[in-house]
Amino acid sequence: MSEVFRKMGKIHVLYGEERYLIQQEKEKIIRSETTEEEREFNYSTYNLEDTPIEDVVADAETLPFLGENKLIVAENPIFLLSKPPKTDIEHDVDRFLSYINDPAPYTTIILIIPYEKVDERKKVMKELKKKAKVQSFSSVKEWNMEEWVQKVARELKIELAPGVEELVIQSVGTNLSVLRSELEKLKLYAENDYITRDIAEELLSSSLDTSGLKLVDAVIERDLSKAMTIYKELLRMNEEPIALIALLASQFRMISQVKILKRKGYTENHMKSYIKAHPYVLKLAGQREKKFSQEMLDHIMLSLSETDSHMKSGTMEKELAFEMMLYEIIAGSPKSAPS
Repeated sequence: MSEVFRKMGKIHVLYGEERYLIQQEKEKIIRSETTEEEREFNYSTYNLEDTPIEDVVADAETLPFLGENKLIVAENPIFLLSKPPKTDIEHDVDRFLSYINDPAPYTTIILIIPYEKVDERKKVMKELKKKAKVQSFSSVKEWNMEEWVQKVARELKIELAPGVEELVIQSVGTNLSVLRSELEKLKLYAENDYITRDIAEELLSSSLDTSGLKLVDAVIERDLSKAMTIYKELLRMNEEPIALIALLASQFRMISQVKILKRKGYTENHMKSYIKAHPYVLKLAGQREKKFSQEMLDHIMLSLSETDSHMKSGTMEKELAFEMMLYEIIAGSPKSAPS
């Protein structure tokens, strides 16, 4: 931690799309910066999509009640995006800039920026990088999931039988929050903390039906009704449409890569050098690519990219944009035969 950070006050910036890691770091900061009693009276949360930043500043500058410190968590600072979504809320960014340069010594602010990219040219972002403690949390990649399964299993002190790791990865995709939840569930039913394949198959079945990868399967099967049902269930599980777009994009990008490499005569073993993915996931992609022509895959990737842009720019409501995208890639994509 820099001398400037200690002297000027405490503003933590947690930046990136990996919500599980952000949540872990947020809880760590909360425990280290405040007591349990202070959190009872001096802990506030704000969503900056519907609250102006000046309200956060006013709270930060107000003396703590029955304690020496206060803590504020502010999420979704849309004013940092290059193209913020349209909203009735107007943010007094200059007021926030003034606070960054002269923060209240008794207040810790945790600013959560759950976006892939922000406008780095904006003065407020430049000042945060100079004066705050900024930590980045990028989305976990498919090829790192084996390591994460092992890491969480060690934390929970459980042992996985052969084949269970692949089942878990298939079930959770790259969602670390779901990963921990699923392994905790398996631990409850394990004998001597050993997870057998039978236990995993039985207990993961329900999550497999509603996981993001089942949504991928529904798209691959070109079953619009099934895809919509899974999507609605994922929304009820608080999955973000933007995160689901990223999941679909990663899967179809891999399918496209496998198809191209197969055309060039590459075997599955040779592909591992070019596509950094878990062998089980790579094997699935090899099975799935047979159901698509390259033209169909290109069309799907374009539709996903355009939908992602609409969501992040705020030009279309997220849930509606996702539903229209599903219809487009399932019912409206080219019907040319796989090649």
